[in-house]
Amino acid sequence: METTSNQTPPKTWLVESILVTLFCCLPFGIAGIVNAAKVESKFQSGDIQGSNEAAANAKKWTTIGFWGGLAIAVIYIIISVIIYLGKFR
Repeated sequence: METTSNQTPPKTWLVESILVTLFCCLPFGIAGIVNAAKVESKFQSGDIQGSNEAAANAKKWTTIGFWGGLAIAVIYIIISVIIYLGKFR
């Protein structure tokens, strides 16, 4: 294991994961939160590689949740507009 004395911990993605959970996509956001919670503890225990992997996983699930939630919202808006415009025919 590498020493943590002169290194900074990787980005945890915790805030972003919480926001994705609240506003975009619950399952992917929760996966992001779980991985984000592991980053700091693994880093403090000296597991630099594990900390980096947890950060990468947190980023992956947070990003998937954000873009997935955004795509679903756009599709919902498009379908709503089509249905609304269809009422006038």
